[in-house]
Amino acid sequence: MVTPAERSSAPVMTDVARLAGVSHQTVSRVINNHPSVRESTRQRVQLAIDQLGYRRNLVARQLATGRGRALGLISVDTVHFGPASTIFAIAEASRERGYFVNFAALTEIDAAHMREAIDYLKDSSVDAILVIAPVLAAVEALRDLDAGIPVMRIGKSAATVEAGLYVDNVEGARLATHHLLELGHRNVHHVSGPPDWVEAEARLRGWRAELDSRSIHAPTVVVGDWSAEAGYRAGIDLANSADLTAVFAANDQMALGVMRALEDCGRRVPQDVSVVGFDDVPDAAFFGPALTTIQQDFAEIGRRGVDAVLALVHGEDLPSQDPVQPQLVIRASTAPPPPA
Repeated sequence: MVTPAERSSAPVMTDVARLAGVSHQTVSRVINNHPSVRESTRQRVQLAIDQLGYRRNLVARQLATGRGRALGLISVDTVHFGPASTIFAIAEASRERGYFVNFAALTEIDAAHMREAIDYLKDSSVDAILVIAPVLAAVEALRDLDAGIPVMRIGKSAATVEAGLYVDNVEGARLATHHLLELGHRNVHHVSGPPDWVEAEARLRGWRAELDSRSIHAPTVVVGDWSAEAGYRAGIDLANSADLTAVFAANDQMALGVMRALEDCGRRVPQDVSVVGFDDVPDAAFFGPALTTIQQDFAEIGRRGVDAVLALVHGEDLPSQDPVQPQLVIRASTAPPPPA
C-alpha cells in the first residue's frame, strides 16, 4: 500500500519498480512494450503504475535518447474517405506500438510547404515521418527532399517503388470491370477521379487493361472529382448512351451520384444498368440498392506504414511486401444486363 507521504511528490520509475518488486530496467521494458517481459510481470508493473499514478517524463526521455516515441504524419487531404481512413489507421497502429502521432495538414502543396511541415514535426522531436501523398504534386514535393530523419510515403505512383505501402488500385479496377463483364455486359463505362490523383490514374489503367485483355474498345471516360455531385452529372451524361448497361465509378460517392442520376432518368439499377464503386465506405451497404464495390484494407496499410518507418528508425531492413490486395464486395447494384 502506498502511504500519503509517498504520494506527496510525483512518482518516478524507481517507485514503480519498488512497489512491483522488479528492477528499474524491467519497468522501462514494460513501458516501452519490450517483447521479452513475461505477461505476469507486465501486469504487476502496470498495476503499480496505475496505483501510483506514474506518468513517464517524456522530456527527460527525449534528452536521454534523442527520441520522443512519437511519429510525424503529413497529409495533403483530410476530407476524402481514403486519406482520412489512412490517417486513422496509422494513428491506431502507432498507438498499438507505443507511439503517439503528431499531425500536420498541408493546404498548399509544394516543396516549400512540405519542408515547413517536416521542420515543424522535427521540432516536436518525432522519430520519423509518414506522408500520405495521394496527388502528384505531393509526390513531386517530396522528391529529393532530405529531412534528416526517416520519411516514408504511403501510396504508389508510376515513378516510385514503396515497400508494399499501397493498395493495388490497378487490380481493384480490374476486379470491378471483370465482375461486370462476367455478368454478361458487353462494355463498361468509367467515371474517373481527378487526373492529378495517383489512385484515380491507377484505377483508370486497371479498367482499360481489363477491357484491352478482351479486345473491347474503351468508351470515353467521364472525369469526376470524387463527389456525389460529380457522379450525378456523369450519370446524367451517360444515361443517354444507347449501349449503357454497366458503370464502374472510381469511388463510392460518385457511384452514389451515378445511381441517383440514372434513377432520375428512368434507368433502374441494376435491372437496366449495373453500377460498381470503389472504397467500400461504411454507408455502401445501405445505398439504394446496396452498392457492389471494391474494399480497401486501410488497417493493413497503417500497420505496414508504421512498421516500415520504425524499421528505418532502428536501422533495420525494410520488409519486402507485395501491395495490399483489394477485395470485390458483391451487393445488389450489379446484375446481368437486360435482354437486347
